[in-house]
Amino acid sequence: MPENQKKLALIATKGTLDWAYPPFILASTAAALGYEAQIFFTFYGLNLLKKKMDLKISPLGNPGMPMPMGMDKWFPTVGTALPGMESVMTGMMKQKMKSKGVASVEELRDICIESEVKLIACQMTVDLFDFKREDLIDDIETGGAATFLEFAGEADVSLFV
Repeated sequence: MPENQKKLALIATKGTLDWAYPPFILASTAAALGYEAQIFFTFYGLNLLKKKMDLKISPLGNPGMPMPMGMDKWFPTVGTALPGMESVMTGMMKQKMKSKGVASVEELRDICIESEVKLIACQMTVDLFDFKREDLIDDIETGGAATFLEFAGEADVSLFV
């Protein structure tokens, strides 16, 4: 790596569909711009490293989420807690992304791997949530916070997403 190469350090803590995009988009873009990039996946963010992701979006507690058909004007917030609404909203969001040509989370993750973004699974979280190594994709490392902080301490940009 060139000595003057810029570095991007990201911490991914969320494991929902809407929160899966920022770390992969930022890291792949940084890599395309010549940055050395690392993402440290901890707590629920570790779900983004599963071989079989089943990411959902929760409209509950997400007041910034645009609702279809003007639902945000007439559908009470408490209505988003109804059984099945998470599946409905997840399906709608996936369809919207597909119709707009937005890459899937899996595609963005693959781009990061191809671009040599280092993906680090938090070892403490792996142990805490009883993850099995065979449930996670192959192209990752496991390490503790110290592993990531060594890189982040020298990064030009550090983000918690």
